[in-house]
Amino acid sequence: MTVLVQGLRPTGHYLVSEANGYRSRDAGIIASGSGKLDSGVVLGRITASKKLVPVDPAANDGSQNAAAILYEGCDATTKDVRRTFTARDTEVHAAVLVWPAGMTDNQKTAALAQLAALGIVGR
Repeated sequence: MTVLVQGLRPTGHYLVSEANGYRSRDAGIIASGSGKLDSGVVLGRITASKKLVPVDPAANDGSQNAAAILYEGCDATTKDVRRTFTARDTEVHAAVLVWPAGMTDNQKTAALAQLAALGIVGR
């Protein structure tokens, strides 16, 4: 029997508003090794594989650029997981987004600007 446990943050808790229907969302692969992730994690996309991982400003594989926000939590510790993420045309509560430990305010500001270029606006 599989027991599903919701993380500390409910699905989509960071949303202020989004486009009609599901236009603001996409689905994709969260890369194995990303760990247990809650809704609201800011994601980067690995250029070579197109898989998503938590944004990492120190990376040089594409994941240093903010590309999306995880809509629903998941456990990608040991295997790739397909999940929904916010990709465009959305307003979000910037204060409740989930960032990697040690990410500076300047790095967060840069990531929020990258998201804004995609139409994901922090409020």
